[in-house]
Amino acid sequence: MNSIFIYFLLGVSLATPIGPVKTVLLNTGIRSGFFHAWFFSLGSLTTDVMYMSMVYFGVGQFIDSPLLKIILWSFGCFVLMYTGLENLLTLRKIETNLNSGKRVRLRQSIVTGFFMSLLNPLTILFWLGIYGSILAKTVGVLTGYQIVLNSIAILIGIMLVDLIMSFLSSGARRLLSTKLLKIVSIISSFSMIGFGIYFGIQAFKALFL
Repeated sequence: MNSIFIYFLLGVSLATPIGPVKTVLLNTGIRSGFFHAWFFSLGSLTTDVMYMSMVYFGVGQFIDSPLLKIILWSFGCFVLMYTGLENLLTLRKIETNLNSGKRVRLRQSIVTGFFMSLLNPLTILFWLGIYGSILAKTVGVLTGYQIVLNSIAILIGIMLVDLIMSFLSSGARRLLSTKLLKIVSIISSFSMIGFGIYFGIQAFKALFL
């Protein structure tokens, strides 16, 4: 049980930093409410489970290929830049959505979360680096059953943080005025664009340097 709790705390600590995916999650909660942010996080979690399974079954080396890294850096750059710019261009819709109650479909949020996390190179580097090293250290020490339980504990930790962030962002949506919501959306949009530029630089370095 101590081991499972440690892995749970690992999942919490890994999910807490505000990266590009968490930025979009918070922005989704502020714009559309709790359930959209939560469904976005479920889509992201689906990607986590997929990458975790790939590393667990020993196909992580394919994810780690230089060509695939360049493709992922490039797509990550495109997706984040596009999302950030789109948010800036649709700021006026915040007031319209708040007044009319218009919502996007929940399935759109979960699909966005899936692809945002799927094309996020930091997600891949995490599962290859941290989770891969954990497996390397525990293989031969723990049984397959124990490894699966510890992996589930990591996912539960990530889910808990995402649930809290979804709740907090939706609460901010109810408490903030339309003007403040737009300011927060602008900040998060520039944050996404910043991450997109960073990913673009990494793709350039990997391709030409």
